[in-house]
Amino acid sequence: MGLRPARCYRRLERPYTRVAVKVPDKNYIGANPAVRIRRFVQGELRPDYDAIFYLVAEDALQVRDNAIEAARMAIVRYLDKKTQKRFWMRVRAYPHHVLRENKQLTGAGADRLQKGMRKAFGRPVGRAAQVYPGKVMFEIITYRSFEPYVREAFRRAAMKMPGHYKVRVVERQPATAT
Repeated sequence: MGLRPARCYRRLERPYTRVAVKVPDKNYIGANPAVRIRRFVQGELRPDYDAIFYLVAEDALQVRDNAIEAARMAIVRYLDKKTQKRFWMRVRAYPHHVLRENKQLTGAGADRLQKGMRKAFGRPVGRAAQVYPGKVMFEIITYRSFEPYVREAFRRAAMKMPGHYKVRVVERQPATAT
């Protein structure tokens, strides 16, 4: 079975998902799912870059790690082509939140095999980043002349994630050699 749709996990919630590293007996979650984001920092940070671009969330929601990874890949693929790899990017949203699912069987005879809502804490199925309005999802440092390409890359990335996003631009002082 594949992943459930994003609408199943988009709502912001705070269940008790304790993962104790030093005292495993206090765990409610037995095994922590791995984060599916391959790289959090990419590119070459040059001293003469003059602009910082941010992709900022406008909604309060949860974004799964596979959606963040798909957005990261879309950004890198587009900017590699358009800027000849002259950018530096960082993923700023980390998926700490463990998603759980109380799996139910369907079909004939399923009533004899499952427990319904008894002990319905759920098994870990993935991770998500909890995002609030104003949270920076991605940061790109590059030249100001690449602004149309960065905006298009962010537009493509926003299509891969739930919610609405906006682009914020900040001037960067080029580093001087001392």
